[in-house]
Amino acid sequence: MSEFDLIVLQEDIVDGRLKTGDVGTILTVYNEGKAFEVEFVTLTGESVAIETLLPHQIRPVRSSEVLAVRDLALQEENES
Repeated sequence: MSEFDLIVLQEDIVDGRLKTGDVGTILTVYNEGKAFEVEFVTLTGESVAIETLLPHQIRPVRSSEVLAVRDLALQEENES
């Protein structure tokens, strides 16, 4: 995986904002792929999170996959 590749998150992130299946973009590749800095954004381009992730936490997107939508505002309302 390289910088600017789209990836799919393989596990929920502890703070609860990012969920398995969320799509992000690799910003930086560390130590030849031992870790990745990944940005997750809304459909309008607002940054949701930038996380440093390990290879087992992400995977490349597949050509057969389509994007889905999850509303963070609704998620936050349900959690409060």
